[in-house]
Amino acid sequence: MKISRYNILTTVVVIAIAISIPFLISGATTTSQQQTNTPYNIFSPEVPTKINFAGKEIDVRRYDLRERLDRELTAFTYMHSTTLLMIKRANRYFPIVEPILKENGVPDDFKYLMTIESNLDTRARSPRGAAGLWQFMDTTGKEFGLEVNANVDERYHIEKATRAACRYLKQAYAKYGDWMSVAASYNAGQRRISSSLEQQQADTALDLWLNEETSRYIFRIMAAKLVFSHPAHYGFRLRRENLYPAMIYTEKAVTTPIADLTTFAKEQGINYAQLKDSNPWLRDTSLQNKSGKTYILKIPTQESINYNPAKTRPHNPDWIMQ
Repeated sequence: MKISRYNILTTVVVIAIAISIPFLISGATTTSQQQTNTPYNIFSPEVPTKINFAGKEIDVRRYDLRERLDRELTAFTYMHSTTLLMIKRANRYFPIVEPILKENGVPDDFKYLMTIESNLDTRARSPRGAAGLWQFMDTTGKEFGLEVNANVDERYHIEKATRAACRYLKQAYAKYGDWMSVAASYNAGQRRISSSLEQQQADTALDLWLNEETSRYIFRIMAAKLVFSHPAHYGFRLRRENLYPAMIYTEKAVTTPIADLTTFAKEQGINYAQLKDSNPWLRDTSLQNKSGKTYILKIPTQESINYNPAKTRPHNPDWIMQ
């Protein structure tokens, strides 16, 4: 039987279509499944209508306040590794800092200012030279009573730097009578905040038009408080063994120079690295101490050095999954 070219072409087209249909259907199904069964769930964090900072309730329903807080909450929620590390470190350092703030009449919420300053890294140093948990510049540290030189830098001393920060914060509060303005001044300096309040006829730094760094700064503090208060609400689920435990130390008073800190550490039953980690304010391989000043060195106990993570006690029960 004679078959026309038209019939042959038609047959080829029909076969090609028949073969293609399953693949087209499969492709459509795959795309649909990818859209509905994606393994990633990314949500915008909930922004509260009010937040309490330093004993004052702040209404953040105003559009600019809400959006600034939303930006910082989003940043904290999705910079996963940094936020996780901060919560872990807080278990070690908040118990040291909180009593000092209370003793000096500074609101407890200022521990969150310290948190965003240094990410709770005791060895933190900024490109500009600010150092320690509270990120003091050298001149400011000296102004508020810290010893700062190449051999000893008390900006890295947790307790002494916290007391110096309290002196600064209380001085600023005496000027502003507003803790949020005090917080802003810690970043921008009192002169800039004072002049901005006057020029813009505002009563609080919350209402100021400031450079982006300072504008974000005060909302980063509030965002840190929200995330640290309820980590699981923002997707951070930790177990007690994930938290860094409080260290236990014996203290050794020193009134004379220490020529070699490595030898000194060995005599205390620890190594040089452990001595420096426990006393980051020691900035050299020796302690000169030409004036005969009394320094207190922390010596970690063997229990602290070889801790059992399963026995870690959470400073805040809300930090862990129950």
